[in-house]
Amino acid sequence: MSQAEDLLELAVETAREAARMLVDKRPVGGPDVVQTKSSPTDVVTQMDQAAERLIVERIRAARPDDGFLGEEGGTHDGGSNVRWVIDPIDGTVNYLYDLPDWAVSIAAEVDGVAVAGVIDMPRRGEMYTAVQGGGALLQTPSGARDLQVNADVPLNQALVATGFGYAAERRAHQADVLTGVLPNVRDIRRNGSCCVDLCSLAAGRVDAYYERGVQAWDIAAGALIVQESGGLVGGLEGSPAGPELTIAAGPATFEALHGLLLPLDPARD
Repeated sequence: MSQAEDLLELAVETAREAARMLVDKRPVGGPDVVQTKSSPTDVVTQMDQAAERLIVERIRAARPDDGFLGEEGGTHDGGSNVRWVIDPIDGTVNYLYDLPDWAVSIAAEVDGVAVAGVIDMPRRGEMYTAVQGGGALLQTPSGARDLQVNADVPLNQALVATGFGYAAERRAHQADVLTGVLPNVRDIRRNGSCCVDLCSLAAGRVDAYYERGVQAWDIAAGALIVQESGGLVGGLEGSPAGPELTIAAGPATFEALHGLLLPLDPARD
């Protein structure tokens, strides 16, 4: 078994345990909000923090020298060349409202490059995995299947997923950008989780995705899953995907969506 496969095995076991805990221990009536981040609607719950602690503890017990980057816990350098990038609940507001579109995301990087990733969606009974150079899989109780993005979908026939920020000023500009996108595509979907959107793209349930404001922990595993499903993930004008803007789609659809977005100035607030 390769190093990447070993890392994926640990990630899968850990994500599955964290997801099970999040389902089993979700407080009746909704999880308590611990604090807010960028705005009053950008929340952190007790369960976000508990899930990240569980993930770090499990991985650290198996690999004590590795580093971590977590949404709730920040950066912890390790002595090895492996770093784990963790989003304990992507789609926290969905979790807060008991909606099914949320996920546990764990990626393992070696020398700064994601080589293994898992996204577990327990309420949907779906787990998405990928190993660098080894393809991507969707695993459900009924079995597993290889993932493949919808390739070369014309933009006017493309179902495009997106998301919105929490600050009012950012949302206002994102609404302006959306008015430029919507007349030129089949339709828009907004699920409330970057991980869900990227996995939907990999599974062929949407044809493209774009969003401003996503962080490394939002996309580390999902970008690998999309890439191993034949898609492209990047930013504007050759820049990497990241907080400024993230675009993902099959190659031809990526280029068309990029061309549509560029004059709309999507990477500003």
